[in-house]
Order: sequence, then structure tokens, then C-alpha cells
Amino acid sequence: MTDEPPLRRRAAASRTGNETQHPPSARPEPSDAGTEPTGGESVPLTAPREGTPEPVAVPEQLAEVVARFAAGTGPVALDAERASGYRYSQRAYLVQLRRGGAGTALIDPLPLPDLSALDAAIAEAEWVLHAASQDLACLAELGLRPRRLFDTELAARLAGFERVGLAALTEQLLGFSLEKHHSAADWSSRPLPESWLTYAALDVELLTDLRDALDAELARQGKSEWAAEEFAALVRTGARPPRVRAEPWRRTSGIHRVRGARAQARVRSLWYARDQIAARRDAAPGRVLPDAAIVAAAELDPKDEKTLLTLPGFGGRSVRRLARTWLAALDDARQLPDDALPVTPTVEGPPPPHRWAERDPAAAARLARCREVVLRVAGEHNLPPENLITPDTVRRVAWQPPEEITEATVAEVLRSFNAREWQIALLLPALAEALLA
Repeated sequence: MTDEPPLRRRAAASRTGNETQHPPSARPEPSDAGTEPTGGESVPLTAPREGTPEPVAVPEQLAEVVARFAAGTGPVALDAERASGYRYSQRAYLVQLRRGGAGTALIDPLPLPDLSALDAAIAEAEWVLHAASQDLACLAELGLRPRRLFDTELAARLAGFERVGLAALTEQLLGFSLEKHHSAADWSSRPLPESWLTYAALDVELLTDLRDALDAELARQGKSEWAAEEFAALVRTGARPPRVRAEPWRRTSGIHRVRGARAQARVRSLWYARDQIAARRDAAPGRVLPDAAIVAAAELDPKDEKTLLTLPGFGGRSVRRLARTWLAALDDARQLPDDALPVTPTVEGPPPPHRWAERDPAAAARLARCREVVLRVAGEHNLPPENLITPDTVRRVAWQPPEEITEATVAEVLRSFNAREWQIALLLPALAEALLA
């Protein structure tokens, strides 16, 4: 299969005027990173160049895809669709791939949960993903782990683009507009509508072209080595599952309104009751019981079903059917002895910055100087400050700097917080001076 000519011929036919046509890999580079497109109107991209493929759902079809992609050339564009707002798990419900000479494939991982054969077939290729950190964990569950990758979103951030979504970048750099109206769809539903499959296929249609454009822009700005370090770090750590929080119930939206340890115990009890049901059903917790309902019940502490069902969020049929479960959870919190109630958690690391001035004025001054350094250096190099160094790292270094402040000791501390070498090189010696002042 060929890749570029059919798409570009279709694009050229749809354009008006006499604008010069460029293949995606040869489109003019932006005059400055982060600027808006200066060319003509973008071309709506509504269909993959070889048509929308049917999802691969049986081993024989998968074997054909494996052979096809093993014989392909160049990078492999990948994407995965989850159902975060609908399901408890963060598993992939569709995997999309595209490679030169192989075309596009859509794989249904529900009947095909082991894609290790595909992983082996494309192991030596560079994998191209957009916002890779969102997909690497669910791809790893299927046996797909990159050895080399290029993250187009992260590349765009390093290059200083203000809008780094896939659709925005595709429009700015390649001249094509993508519809994103199925991004929040329930990808766990079956069968998947044709329009959804087209949307999914288009997500990888231009990823390699976008990679080439961004790679050229990074090279123009002298940032290729920075990107390489970032991508290598993603390969090492991106597939790790999220860290399990010690008290996840404390992230209940609106919990700041709940006063007192006993009321917080009610939030905790309801949260865990909901979580067990959500995990059993594989349903998003908010679809079992909204956070607002948990907070309302924790504040009022209803003792009977009639009172409970008058509260906001408890009116739905599925929620009403679980009324006894919610009442039991509230009763459990009511019966707790005082020494089993929630206590203010011990904060790991520095306190919130707004408390620094009263607790340690010298540290507050260090933090202000360090932030000034980060903002200045980030501006000089056309970088988002958070991509130059994480705000948490800045806070930790400012709160507890090394006993002897030298460039070497500051660099060592930054490495302990997983700062990359390019970040350290840019920030020293100004950060060391800010810590000493």
C-alpha cells in the first residue's frame, strides 16, 4: 500500500485558489514555534485514505495484521481508545496502528487481549503516539511496549506551541482539520459505529507526518537532544500503573465543605462502598454515585431511606436500588470509635506554598527566587515552565536545599527528583545562585 499520494491528491482537489501543495513531510516549517497557521484554510479530513478498516477481532485476522506490519517500513503510529468516563478500568477498548506499506489497522482487544506477537513484529520500529503517557499503561496490559518512541504532544510542548492537541497541531502544521467529537465516547460499547471507527482511524492517519514536521522544528530550535531524553524517560517509566494513593477518598470533589472528622468518616465509608460496586460492575464510580451525593449525605447524615432519597444525586433508579447499601455505609461511620476517625494526613514533602512565609520566611524567599529563574530560563528557550522542571521539584529543592549549595550538589538533588540532563544544564548555575542568595 502507498501512503501519501492518495490523501494529498484528494486534499488538492478540495482546495480552492492556487495555493501550492506540499506533501506532509515537505510542508513549510512554521516561521516561529507556537504561532498560528499563516497559510490558507485547512482541509477537513473526513475519511482515511484507504477507507475505514473493520476492527480485527479473531486470531486469523490478527496474524495477517502482524505479518503486514512486520513487512512495513518506517515508524508505527499508535493510539488507544479507553472508556474513562464509563468504565472503572483504564483498559484499552480499541487499538489503532498505521505504518508505511501496511496501511491502518483497528484491533479490538476484548477478544484479542494478547498482542505480544504484534509487539514483536514492530519492536525495532519507532512508535509515534500523541500524549503517550495516557496510553502506554493500557497498551502494556496488552503486551505492547515501545523500545523507542516519539510523542507528538510532548514534542510540541518542547517546541513552544501553545496549542498541543492533536487536531490543533494537525491543522497548524499539516493543513488538515480533524473532528474530535468522539473523544469522550463509550468505547466499551459494541458494535462500534462506523463513524467512531472512522474517527479512530483518522487519529493515526497523519501521526507520522506530524512527527516529521515536529522533528524538523525541534532540530531547527536545537532541541532534538532534549526531546530524545524526554522520550527515553517515557519508554522507561510510561507504562507503570499510576501510584495508588494512601487515602483516595480525600479526592472526592467538594470534600472541602465537609467539616469534622465524623463527617469525613461518612465520606470515606460511602466512597469505599461506591468503589466496591464500581469495581464489581466495571463502571466509572461517578456513574454509580456522584461525588456531590456523597458530600450531601456526609453533611446531613440521613438515618432513613426517605430522607436519603431527598438528597441531590440520590434520585436515580439505580442509586435508589442501592439505598440500603448507602445507609449501611453511613451507619458504619456512625458506629466508629473516636480513635478510628480520619485524622489529618501527614504531608510528604514541603507544605503548601501559601504557608511558607509564616513557617519559614527564608524558604519562601528561596522559592520566589527559584521560580523567577525557572520562568526566565523557560522564556529564553520558548518552553513551558513545567516542561523545563516540574513545580514539585522546584518546591522540594527550595524547601530543603543541599547542606552545601554548589552546582554539583544542586545537580545531584535535581537528578534524585528525575530531572533530565538537559533540564539540569539549562538551570545551572542560576538555580544554585538562587538557592544561595
